[in-house]
Amino acid sequence: MEHKMISLADQVYEKIEADILTGALQRGEIVTEIKLSERLAVSRTPVREAMQRLEHDHLLETVGKTSRVVGVTQEDLQDILLIRMRLEGIATARAARNAPEEGIGELREALDVQEFYTGKQDPVGIRDMDNRFHQIIYRLCGSAPLRYTLEPLHRRIVRYRQVSITDHQRAEESLDEHRAILNAIADRDEAAAETLAIAHVEHAMRHILKGA
Repeated sequence: MEHKMISLADQVYEKIEADILTGALQRGEIVTEIKLSERLAVSRTPVREAMQRLEHDHLLETVGKTSRVVGVTQEDLQDILLIRMRLEGIATARAARNAPEEGIGELREALDVQEFYTGKQDPVGIRDMDNRFHQIIYRLCGSAPLRYTLEPLHRRIVRYRQVSITDHQRAEESLDEHRAILNAIADRDEAAAETLAIAHVEHAMRHILKGA
């Protein structure tokens, strides 16, 4: 497991980003440095820095002396899913080629926990293990450009994925799809890993767009 020290500004950024992406801050909502400083109980300086980064990420937009939450539009959602469908296949094939045995063991552990939460119908636990499974693949693929493109895209649609996995049937299907992907990676079958990863994102996309 990777550990890192993050600054207060980074923590503030991650908190505001999470609030936007989960819907705690709604699309169209007006926010200010003062409002967010009070909300997070921090000074305005890290909030200002975080807001500048969020504007750069197109999650906030300037409106006069305030900012408005942009969030993820329906068009953004479709584009993100299409991009993920293309790149996820490449990353998973690379993982089949490059993953060390301990990395494959990490995937197995994540799926075992995902199976536990799926049986309990715990959407938060399922979401966290889904995140973990994909993050491990992004790391094991061995490509920094793929990893640092896919990680924020996967995070950006967390709200929609959360809604999707509250459907128990889809949660069980996703678990089965993850198992198949793991088996392909463990078998070093790059072609199968790529095909299965693309199909997995395509199935998720259909379900998410149906409920969005």
